[in-house]
Parts: sequence; C-alpha cells; structure tokens
Amino acid sequence: MCRTLAAFPTTCLERAKEFKTRLGIFLHKSELGCDAGSPGKFEWGSKHSKENRNFSEDVLGWRESFDLLLSSKNGVAAFHAFLKTEFSEENLEFWLACEEFKKIRSATKLASRAHRIFEEFICSEAPKEVNIDHETRELTRMNLQTATATCFDAAQGKTRTLMEKDSYPRFLKSPAYRDLAAQASSASATPSSCSLAEPSHT
Repeated sequence: MCRTLAAFPTTCLERAKEFKTRLGIFLHKSELGCDAGSPGKFEWGSKHSKENRNFSEDVLGWRESFDLLLSSKNGVAAFHAFLKTEFSEENLEFWLACEEFKKIRSATKLASRAHRIFEEFICSEAPKEVNIDHETRELTRMNLQTATATCFDAAQGKTRTLMEKDSYPRFLKSPAYRDLAAQASSASATPSSCSLAEPSHT
C-alpha cells in the first residue's frame, strides 16, 4: 500500500520508478556492465559472456524460490532495493542480522549482539521494529536472558514467512524485476549479444 506522507514517494508509479533506479544503481555497482549514464539500461557484452551468463541464471533463479533469492548476494541486494521502496526493508535487515548473529562464536559477543539486535528490531518502538506477534516478542525477550545462537529463531522465522508470502510475490511481479528477468532470459539464450533493450514502462 502506498504511503501518503510528503517525505515519501506518493504514488505507486513513483515507487516503481524508484525501484528501477535503485536496481540500476545496484547493477552498476556490481560491475555487471550497466551503462552509468542510463541506470535503467543494462548491457551484457560478449567480453564478459561467462560472467553475464552466470548473472542471467542467477536473476532467473530468483523467481524459482525464495530460498534461491536469499542465497544469492545479488538477489538479496535487489530484493532490499525493492523493499526500501515499500518502506519494509526492516524485515530483510533483521533476517540478515540474525544470519550473521548465528556465526558468532564468542559467548560475550553473542550476548552483546543479541541485545543490540533486540533493541534495533524487536522491542516496542524499536527504530526498525519488525512485524511480529506479542507472544513471539516476549519469547525472544526471555531468550535474551541466556543468549544462544538460536534465541532469534522464532522471530526470524516469522519475518521470513511474512516476506515470502507478502513482499516476495510483489517483488517478482514488479515491472523492474520482470524487465530484468526478460533481459536475463534473452542474454542467457544469446550470451554474445552486445546490448539489451531499455526496460518497458508498461
């Protein structure tokens, strides 16, 4: 649903345009042949045909499953760009924070990071409060008393399910991703092609 605050994009069209811009910048920063002067235009040159084919397969894999999207560094970056246009990036950021949290081996660092994550994403009025039910919030609060690598599992699972059922389908249906997937399909079929068309604005 589109926000109406003056500080935010006020229409779905503006939101879609912002996502295309963000996605174009993301591709440019990834050094995948994006024309710096045209963030909405992507080019796969024959000079990097192997890398471009791999990227094309990566892009097309994002629509196969949410797991494939989350396992792709490029997919996470593109999905994050989309979520920012919907003002719901906190769910993905929390999920990513939990993934990094699980890698911590020091008990002291684990406890310290757990409290930071809770204060940023879970507690009431948190700056990036995620949408979870009261029971899950309280369970997570109790888990902090003896922080372990699994203390956020319930909350992380809730936010993952929410993204998979809500945000992920909208990401796949967004004009920016559909255009990118179409171009990836073309590039995958003809990896030696020099350029691809401008994304449509329909």
